[in-house]
Amino acid sequence: MTKRIRAKTKICRRLGVNLWGRPKNPLARREYGPGEHGFKRRKLSDYALQLRAKQKLKGYYANMTERQFRRFFREAERMRGDTAENLVGLLERRLDTVVYRANFVPTMFAARQLVNHGHVLVNGRRVNIPSYLVREGDVIEIREKSRNHPLVVESLQNPERDVPDYLSLDIKNMKVTFLRVPKFAEIPYPVQMEPNLVIEYYSR
Repeated sequence: MTKRIRAKTKICRRLGVNLWGRPKNPLARREYGPGEHGFKRRKLSDYALQLRAKQKLKGYYANMTERQFRRFFREAERMRGDTAENLVGLLERRLDTVVYRANFVPTMFAARQLVNHGHVLVNGRRVNIPSYLVREGDVIEIREKSRNHPLVVESLQNPERDVPDYLSLDIKNMKVTFLRVPKFAEIPYPVQMEPNLVIEYYSR
């Protein structure tokens, strides 16, 4: 088990939000931050607000490493158009994100693991890289030998989230088609995200 996964229950308390919108969340028991000074509240500086916005967005996508997240920012910066929109668009194109959005698994962390273990096909080809960027029209599916995986079956039978409009889900065949890159306003974040502050953080 990686450090990233072991620490996931602390992320929500540290940031003070139910980051993934799950019913079973540590904030339900203790609505304050971890540590000796968890109860203390103070006004945040502009830098602290930018840092928190970055930590929320980075944490939401299975708490990816700083190096990975910065690479996405650099790529978004090189693209035409609004950098904040480009950034969230790239993050939503990640294969593990699409697997999560399609309700094949209950969490982002489980989506990363499912892809890593080779249970997912893209256009009929096995891909085991969670950060693989899908394109419009790509078909993502659970490979036939993995369709009885208990986690996948349970997640599809009892979905916790609605499938967004930029995906087309075929539950019977466990396939989802990536229709288009979404705009920020379309992405169903359970908490308020501020990608504009993330851009300010990296551009300072």
